[in-house]
Amino acid sequence: MAENEEQIQQINIDDEMKQSYLLYSMSVIVSRALPDVRDGLKPVQRRILYAMRELGLNPASRFQKCAAVVGETMKRFHPHGDSALYMTLVRMAQDFVLRTPLVQPQGNFGNIDGDPPAAMRYTEARLTAPSMELLSDIDKNTVNWVPNYTQDENEPTVLPARFPNLLANGASGIAVGMATNIPPHNLGEVCEATIMMIDNPHFSLPENTAEAVEQLMTVIFGPDFPTHGLILGSKGIKSAFTTGRGSVIMQGKTHIEPMDGARSAIVITELPYQVNKARLIEQIAELVKQKKIEGISDVKDYTNKEGIRVVVELKREAHPQKILNFLLKHTPLRSSFGVLTLALVDGAPRILSLPQVLTHYLKHRQEVIRRRTQFELEKAEARMHIVEGLRRALDVIDEIIKVIRASPNPNAARDALMERFQFSQLQAQYILDMQLRALTGLEREKLEAEYKELLQTIETLRGILADPQKVLNIIKEDLRDVKKRFADPRRTRILNIEADQIGSEDLIPEEETIVTITRNGYVKRVTAETYKVQKRGGRGVIGVTSREEDEIAHLFVATTHHHILFFTDRGRVYRIKAYEVPQTSRTAMGTAIINLIGIVPGDKITATVPMQSLDQEGYLVMGTERGEVKRTALSEFKNLRANGLNAFDLEPGDSLRWVHLTSGNEDVMMFTEQGQSIRFPEKNLRIASRNSGGVRGMTLEGKDRIIAMEIPREGEDVLVVGRNGYGKRTSVDEFTRHHRGGKGMIAMRVTGKTGPIADVKMVRPGDRLLISTAGGIVIRMPIDDIRRIGRATEGVRVIRLEEGDAVRTIERVRKADAPASTKAADLHAQFGQGADEQTEQTAAVDDEEEYEEEEPEEDGGGE
Repeated sequence: MAENEEQIQQINIDDEMKQSYLLYSMSVIVSRALPDVRDGLKPVQRRILYAMRELGLNPASRFQKCAAVVGETMKRFHPHGDSALYMTLVRMAQDFVLRTPLVQPQGNFGNIDGDPPAAMRYTEARLTAPSMELLSDIDKNTVNWVPNYTQDENEPTVLPARFPNLLANGASGIAVGMATNIPPHNLGEVCEATIMMIDNPHFSLPENTAEAVEQLMTVIFGPDFPTHGLILGSKGIKSAFTTGRGSVIMQGKTHIEPMDGARSAIVITELPYQVNKARLIEQIAELVKQKKIEGISDVKDYTNKEGIRVVVELKREAHPQKILNFLLKHTPLRSSFGVLTLALVDGAPRILSLPQVLTHYLKHRQEVIRRRTQFELEKAEARMHIVEGLRRALDVIDEIIKVIRASPNPNAARDALMERFQFSQLQAQYILDMQLRALTGLEREKLEAEYKELLQTIETLRGILADPQKVLNIIKEDLRDVKKRFADPRRTRILNIEADQIGSEDLIPEEETIVTITRNGYVKRVTAETYKVQKRGGRGVIGVTSREEDEIAHLFVATTHHHILFFTDRGRVYRIKAYEVPQTSRTAMGTAIINLIGIVPGDKITATVPMQSLDQEGYLVMGTERGEVKRTALSEFKNLRANGLNAFDLEPGDSLRWVHLTSGNEDVMMFTEQGQSIRFPEKNLRIASRNSGGVRGMTLEGKDRIIAMEIPREGEDVLVVGRNGYGKRTSVDEFTRHHRGGKGMIAMRVTGKTGPIADVKMVRPGDRLLISTAGGIVIRMPIDDIRRIGRATEGVRVIRLEEGDAVRTIERVRKADAPASTKAADLHAQFGQGADEQTEQTAAVDDEEEYEEEEPEEDGGGE
C-alpha cells in the first residue's frame, strides 16, 4: 500500500482540464480545421491529394474507386474516420463548391440541391491538372517532411503550390474559439494580383496596405463564385481585402418572363454561393403556405445539365417586381458571405489582408524555387563529377582495362583505379559499372555534349541562387503559365451599387415599352419590338385578345422607369411607374387597372402622360371632349396620393380626354371628328390651379366633337388617320396660328371613304407608327411610308381593316428621350438581354420586313 501511495500524484482538476483542452484545441486549429496560407489546404486535403499522387491518379491515368483513395489515405497518413475523408474528397470534386476543382469525379458526387453522393465503393476519382500544379516539384526537396502517424514513412507539411490556392478556391472551417471563411476568386485575377505584388514589393509593408488594396483591386475585383450570381457593391470586398474581415452581399440572377393568360413568372437562373436550391424552393413554398406572400401560384424546377432554371409562377393580378423584392428580402436569394481570412502562418492562426496573403505565398514560392534550384544544382554537380571522370577515363581506357584485369576482385580494382588515376570513389565505381558500348566514338561525342550542357545548367542554376530577382521572375513565369492554361472568364458579376442603396426601381432594366389600356380598364405592357415593322397597307397583328364589347382605348410608348399619370374622364389623376404595369404577351388581355391604382368605380382612363421625372419644370395642358382647355403647373401634381387628386373641374356632361406635358412656350392644336383643326399659342391660356375649370379652346359646329389635342413642335408633321384606315401627314407649317375659341381650319377631308377622324399625332421623319383598331389589331410601320400631302386631302390607305373593324388610336414610337441610368444599366445584367443585345434584336426585327404584299392605294383628292 505504501509503495502504491507513492505513485499517486495530486493534480488540480481545473489545471488538468485547462491543459488538456488547450492541447485539444491547438490540435484542432493546427492539424484539422484551418488551412495553411502557403498552399491553402487543410491537412486532410493535403493528405488526400498526396495519396492520390502516390497511387498514380494523374489526369492522364484511369479513374480509381474513391474507396481505394480513402483507404490509402487513412492507412498511411490520416488516422480519422473514412466518412470524413470521403466527404472531403467529394468537396474537392464538386464544381459548385470549388472554383477550381482539385479532383475530377466520375459518378454521383452530389448536387446543389444537397443530395448526398453515392457510396465511395461506387464513385471514382483522379487528380485534375490544376491539382498537379499544387504537387509540382514535390519530389525535389522543395518542402519539409515529417513522419506519418505510424512513423514508418514521411508526409509533406505543405505542397509546393504553383498558384495561390487559398484565394483561388477559398476555405471554410470551424476550429476551437475561431473560424475561417474565405471566398473563392478567379484564378486568372489571383495570378495577376500576385504578379502585381512581385512588381511592387512596397505593397507588403503594413503602412501601404490601403494603397496596395486600391491597386490590387484593379486586377482582382472580388470573389468569383462557382455558382455565378451577382455581388452588390464593393464596400464589403474592400473591407475584406484590407482587414481580412468583411461582408459580401450576394444575389441570384433573376428575370421576369410573360406567361399565357396575362400572367408572369420570376425565373431564377443563378444562385448565391452555398445556397441549397431545393431548400430555397421549400422556403418559397413555406412563405406561400403561411400566407406571408400573396400572388405565387406555383414553383417549378426545370434545372438540367444546361443550368439552373427555377420558375416562380405568379397569379394574374400579382405584381412581379413586388414579389421579387419580397423574395430577395426574405429568402436566401439575396445572402451575405461573411469573409474572415484566417489562416495558419508559421503554424499559428492569423487574420490576413489580401497583401499579407500574397506576401506569405510569395515567400513560400521563393523558398520552393530556391530549394528546387539547389536540388537540381546538386544533381547537376554530381553528374558533372561523374562525367569529368568518364572524360578522363576515355583518354586512358587501355590502361584502365589492364588494371581491372589484373585485380583479384571489384573492390581491389576500384582501389587500384583510385590510387593509379586519382579517381574519386564514385568515379571509380561508375567506371567499373560502365558498359563496353561507352567505349565507342559516338558515346564520346555524347559525353562531350553532356559535359557542355551540364556546364551551362550549373551556371544558370548558380545564377538563380545568387540573384533573388531571377527567383521572382521564375515565379511570374509560373503564374502566367498557370493563368494561360487554367484561367477562365469571371462568372460572378460585381455591380457598382451597394445593397442598402437598391430600391425596387434599380432592379428594373430601363428599356422602351408599349403600354395599352382597353376601354373596360385592362392595362398591360409589352416590349417595343413586339410589333414587327410592316409596310403601309398591311393588316397588322393581334395586339390584344379583346373581351366581348371591349377595345383598345389608349396605346403609348414609355421607358420602364417613366412615371405614368393616368387621368380619368371625371378629371382625377393617378400615378404609377411604368414597370409596375405587368408585362405580358402580345395577345394577352392585361390586368384590371383597378388592381394598380385606386380608381373610383365608374371612372374611365381617358388620358395618360409618361414622363421621366415629376421634379422637372413644365406644365400640363388638358383638353375636354367639348373643347375646353386648361394649363396647370406640373409641380401641383408632385405629391399624388394613392387615391388620386382632382385635376380638372369639369362642366356637367363634359369629360377630360387629353393631357400633354409642355414647356410653357408651345402651341396647342385641337382636331375634331369631322376634320377641323385649330392652332393657338399655349400662352393664351392662363396658369390655372389644379382644382379649377377650363376655358374655351375651340368652337364646335353641330354634333361635331373634339377627337384629338396635340402639341406641335418645329420640324414635325401632323399625322391624321380616319376610322376606315386612311391617313396622311401634313407639314405643321400649313396650320397657321389663331386665337383660341375659333372654329379653325380643315385638317383632312372627311368622306365616306375615310370615315370620321379616329386620331391625330405629331410625327417626325424616321419615326415608327403604331395603329390599333377596335378589334384589337395593331400594326407597326415607318412614318416615311406615308407621304406628306396637303391639308384638305383624303390620304392613302395605311391599314387594311377587316369588315366591321375601325381604327381606334395611333401612337408615335421613337427612341426614349432619356438614357438609362448607370445604376439601371449595371443591374440590367440579372434581367435578360443587355442593351447591345436588345439593339441587335431590334435591328433584326426591323430587317425581317414581314410585309403584307399589297399595292397601296393612291392619294385622294386635292383641296
